[in-house]
Amino acid sequence: MSKKLSARQYGKSAEDKALEFLQRQKLKLLARNYRSPQGEIDLIMRDEDTLVFIEVRARHNSDFLAAVESIDTHKRRHIIKASEHYLQRHGSYAACRFDVITLSGALDKAGIDWIKNAFAA
Repeated sequence: MSKKLSARQYGKSAEDKALEFLQRQKLKLLARNYRSPQGEIDLIMRDEDTLVFIEVRARHNSDFLAAVESIDTHKRRHIIKASEHYLQRHGSYAACRFDVITLSGALDKAGIDWIKNAFAA
């Protein structure tokens, strides 16, 4: 019988799974759980010449609210502000984008949806 994960453990496991998926797509990890005074970015990766800020969302059950629906205007604003903070400290890129990775259900069986350019700054 498997032990139920805490919300924090579930979130970290979801990020691990998302990171593995993105690395198989040839993205390169630059930062994980990047924190700024304005917010946090789950993953910052490079996709060829594009800097990608990635929000990972996972839900055990999407009956109430789908993972992607939980990224509201307030959350997007924090991600954008945190990305500006990152760029000020690490230099600019020719192109940047905001992606969302969603996972639903048990992580060992979860499907992964990758939404490129999920929102704009």
